[in-house]
Amino acid sequence: MASKGHNIVVSKINLEKLLSMKGGKGEGSYANNSQAQALHARSMLHLLEEALDSVHLNSPKVPFVVVDLGCSCGNNTIYIIDVIIKHMIKRYETSGYEPPEFSAFFSDLPSNDFNTLFQLLPPLANNGGSSMEECLASNGHRSYFAAGVPGSFYRRLFPARSIDVFHSAFSLHWLSQMPETVLDRRSTAYNKGRVFIHGANESTANAYKKQFQTDLAGFLRARSIEMKRGGSMFLVCLGRTSVDPSDQGGAGLLFGTHFQDAWDDLVQEGLIGSEKRDNFNIPVYAPSLQDFKEVVEADGSFTINKLEVFKGGSPLVVTRPDDAKEVGRALANSCRSVAGVLVDAHIGDKLSEELFLRVGRRATSHAKELLEQLQFFHIVASLSFA
Repeated sequence: MASKGHNIVVSKINLEKLLSMKGGKGEGSYANNSQAQALHARSMLHLLEEALDSVHLNSPKVPFVVVDLGCSCGNNTIYIIDVIIKHMIKRYETSGYEPPEFSAFFSDLPSNDFNTLFQLLPPLANNGGSSMEECLASNGHRSYFAAGVPGSFYRRLFPARSIDVFHSAFSLHWLSQMPETVLDRRSTAYNKGRVFIHGANESTANAYKKQFQTDLAGFLRARSIEMKRGGSMFLVCLGRTSVDPSDQGGAGLLFGTHFQDAWDDLVQEGLIGSEKRDNFNIPVYAPSLQDFKEVVEADGSFTINKLEVFKGGSPLVVTRPDDAKEVGRALANSCRSVAGVLVDAHIGDKLSEELFLRVGRRATSHAKELLEQLQFFHIVASLSFA
């Protein structure tokens, strides 16, 4: 790791220590650029509630435990936890049971901005000293105990048989690490000239796919130990409709066009060398249904209750679609909110600023095309024990 002025340049990034959505509450933060994820999550609530209807109701004396894996640092995770707990309370009451106490664990990598998340968290009703009925009647308060759990969800995070519901949205497409061959100049998988898998050669695409499937297998092994019998898991990640893994769909348009071109601009302008660009790759893989299904079936611990591709819509949320500058700014902020931390670490803050300025300019000149073509598809999976 070398220091250049106030910039820190990281040659080999340890993703687990570094990866996070852009923290804080600034213009490029995840908290202010996750409206699209919120809209997409709301459009899938009926599928989440279907999964929750299959959860076994334990004794009201036993706390009901919910986990959001890859929670990030905005309001979306708080909203989803609230939806899950309210749905389960209704199920208990409809079945004639007293609702139990609820615990919610917000989990993400240690680099996540947990401070911003906890500042957004509503206070516990009556400081937790009330009955569940009083908690539920307190508007603007939460009816559950909350805690943060830092760590990679590709490994164990919780005691065995301790969790009733696992939820994870818009996170499992992030790889635990870049495949080494993709960054190895001697390898056929070396992703020369590119910063993402989109449009890459077959060897590169297969390296990304293998890493995704290895990661998902680790995720499932951990959850198969941690989840209670009768529990449920609801998972959402970026997906694709093409059988070709190098055609990453919406993710490809987000990271493989104007973002890619902005890196090329920096090289052509002499601000960075081509090797610096080639050593940066976005560690994201949007799987196909088959990619996902193969791993679940090979693991063998879970039954697939639902597995489908869901059209989520555009990641760009703009108030004036005819304003090309707003569209360009929205795309640059969308890229920055999810990849800005990695870019900052690789080329430093000043060059990162230059990069995203160019992303915005390029997107502005293609605003109409972006609004028409940039669409995300998601893999939606509901799993329970086999």
